[in-house]
Amino acid sequence: MAEHNEKGRRAEELAANWLVGQGYQLRDKNYRYRHAEIDLIMEHEGLLIFVEVKFRSGTGYGYSEEFVDFTKKRLIIKAAENYIYEIDWKRDIRFDILGVYKDRDGNFNYRHFKDAFY
Repeated sequence: MAEHNEKGRRAEELAANWLVGQGYQLRDKNYRYRHAEIDLIMEHEGLLIFVEVKFRSGTGYGYSEEFVDFTKKRLIIKAAENYIYEIDWKRDIRFDILGVYKDRDGNFNYRHFKDAFY
């Protein structure tokens, strides 16, 4: 596996653990539908939440939310629609972006953008 893929998977693990620590429940991860993938699917306070995880080793090139473009959002929404249909979800949903940042000391920090798009 390429190094950037390994970093991405590690960031998804860290993000899932961080969200669980915030009271979220992990329902699924790396859900695929056609050409789309949803990194994390969480449940929290009656909401089904689709989370796009972005890893950055710093903010010199911008923040995570800047790297989720229109096409990526459309793919995530299509995959989410299919997931909702598969599990027959009848309640509200939300789309979040969670940035995982590694600082100079090797510590991980998180920026959670709730209701980032739709």
